[in-house]
Amino acid sequence: MSTTRVTDEDLKKALLEKEKKPGDEKQRWVQRMIKKAKQYHKICPYFDKRTKMCFLTLGQKCDREGKFDVCPVFKSFLEKKYDEFKAKNLPLPLDFADLVASPL
Repeated sequence: MSTTRVTDEDLKKALLEKEKKPGDEKQRWVQRMIKKAKQYHKICPYFDKRTKMCFLTLGQKCDREGKFDVCPVFKSFLEKKYDEFKAKNLPLPLDFADLVASPL
């Protein structure tokens, strides 16, 4: 009778890969939403041109002048939306327009 023994290294590798996958999926979704948002908007949809304010930070001036492709505020907003959809077991929107129109 043979027994299979899992070493500590193999166990750690498997756990690290398991932990990486949800983050990778989340980052892929966030990057896809940023890419889709760029198709619809030249500047951040949450940037007020007249007052130079960011609607996501509620009253703070945007230091990026509406450029949202590498904006940490916009990225964290999308990450929160991802977490909300996953927490409620709802399907993720495939397009930025669907994300904006969702009731969450």
